[in-house]
Amino acid sequence: MITATRFDLPDKISLHCRIAGQVGAPVLLFLHGFPEAAFIWDELLEHFGQRYRCVAPNLRGYAPSSAPADPQQYRVQYLVADIDALISCLGTRPVHALIAHDWGGAAAWAIAAQHPQWIDRLAIINSPHPKIFLRSLQHDPRQQSASAYMNFLRRPDAEELLAENDFARLWSMFGSWAPGGPRRGNVPWLTDALRDQYRALWRAGLTGPCNYYRASPLHPPTAQDQSVMSITLADDRITSRRPTLVIWGEEDLALPVWLLDGLDVYVPHLRLVRVPGATHWIIHERAQLICAELERHLQS
Repeated sequence: MITATRFDLPDKISLHCRIAGQVGAPVLLFLHGFPEAAFIWDELLEHFGQRYRCVAPNLRGYAPSSAPADPQQYRVQYLVADIDALISCLGTRPVHALIAHDWGGAAAWAIAAQHPQWIDRLAIINSPHPKIFLRSLQHDPRQQSASAYMNFLRRPDAEELLAENDFARLWSMFGSWAPGGPRRGNVPWLTDALRDQYRALWRAGLTGPCNYYRASPLHPPTAQDQSVMSITLADDRITSRRPTLVIWGEEDLALPVWLLDGLDVYVPHLRLVRVPGATHWIIHERAQLICAELERHLQS
């Protein structure tokens, strides 16, 4: 059974979490991405909650968790601090595994590199390693084009535009980040019940989710903003120091497979699972495959 719990953290931040499993069991911590929320993990929480304590927070900015007004409060360092405080609240350090998708992966990569004592193992699902992503944004026109949406989401009116026509742009993302472009509403996993969950989430506020993009220094260069070109990342700050599983839907058009090139350089203890036919929304599309691969990873 999945329950909802609020954890009050320092600096007036609260995280609302979906939780399954018993207190005292090894902890699995699940971090979502954009434009999602903790509910995307429900099938995995139900599966693993029989043996683990599974905790999936709505990250800061995602209702009903706290949403700081200052966009700079969405830098990765603050996401990492939230996870540190949440682990302290759970009373289990290290957690057995940190499992993350999309923006959740940005925090997870940083934790595995800079705070490996917090976790036993890492699992990443379609979330690029920061060094490889930076290199691609700086030098690969294909990635600059694939990531152009990031600059749209940095606009001051992004949330208003996303909310137009019953969130038409957000619904289209579920199809347009897959081969062939928009599927004219044919996204098989997007049930009416799931639509209702997403609609309620987005109606509660999109400024926090957009602030992730406004805060991030990693976005495609433009004629007006070349700041990404001057960024460097030291290898000792971004090398994963825990056994790491990476699951990658190969048909993700926003985060294409070339972002896997050279991954083993920064992830010495890597097991990579490439999933043909799966897209950025692989958690919805292939939940049972993810469960099976995580089972193997958790026993390694």
